[in-house]
Amino acid sequence: MNLGIVITETWAFFEEVYDELARHHRTRLFHPRQTSLPFFQERFNRALGERDLRRFLSSSDVVFFEWASELLGAASQLPKVCGIVTRLHRYELYRWADGINWEAVDKVILVSRAKQREFMARYPQQAAKAIVIPEAVSLERFQPHPRAFGGHLGILCNLAPRKRVYELILAFYELNRREPGLHLHIGGGEHPLFPDYPHALQSLVSKLGLQDQVTFYGRVTRPEEWYSQIDIFISNSYSEGLQVSPMEAIAAGAYCLAHQWDGADELLPEASLYYTERELVEKVLEYCQAGEAERRARREALRAKVAEDFNVDRIKVQIRETIEQVAA
Repeated sequence: MNLGIVITETWAFFEEVYDELARHHRTRLFHPRQTSLPFFQERFNRALGERDLRRFLSSSDVVFFEWASELLGAASQLPKVCGIVTRLHRYELYRWADGINWEAVDKVILVSRAKQREFMARYPQQAAKAIVIPEAVSLERFQPHPRAFGGHLGILCNLAPRKRVYELILAFYELNRREPGLHLHIGGGEHPLFPDYPHALQSLVSKLGLQDQVTFYGRVTRPEEWYSQIDIFISNSYSEGLQVSPMEAIAAGAYCLAHQWDGADELLPEASLYYTERELVEKVLEYCQAGEAERRARREALRAKVAEDFNVDRIKVQIRETIEQVAA
């Protein structure tokens, strides 16, 4: 099969999937041409991109769009000449989805049942083509390293308001008053749309006098090593597709707590979920005060679920088979 791949956003969730596809099919990546002409540059580049996209679609049996974003919108408006499969993670549903001709798309992979419900509520006529294949993690790359419990809390994400790191620092301030000796590790780089947010976080830490209890790492290039110091990973977002960093942290041996963003219950049991900052504080304290055998049992139960439901070695095959079904 001639398989076209279109990806203009991050490859962070796609590398193992791409390797799987490339092992089984003739794959080509879409690279639109651009010009640096000073006049009419945007219009000319748009015309060049559309021409290249037409040719790319025509020379493929199926084209897989890793993100259901701008290029899928453009491709869906062209005459249909091949199968189209896309994976919709989260933000595309709010930024690009209404500009996509979904009739031209053969399969839509949603990363959680929550996002599937949301997609089908907005586009009920497309319900039959919307399937769930969750995000996944490499259990080979992320492995537990036994260590004594040290009270190290962590969050790893782009530093943007949606991740609610500011609110986590406030909760940690209350937590630290009740359980001195804990440490909060904040990994992640600046989001280009919110350059003020990291400054606000660091300013808050300073005003609360937490400089010795909170560490900022900036962009983390080797998360498998970063997670090795974390005892409790916290996902404090208000919206996610199916967040990968908690999966990675759990696979690397950390316990995990998460705010009740829509779909969090697909990843974690009720005991690991909370709504309010007060609930978060109580759950952290309860875990800290549990015996080591109990903590180990909870970590192992979480890792067993990740291994069962979110193992990239299985997920990548499911994505490949879905694409092959469209080709057939």
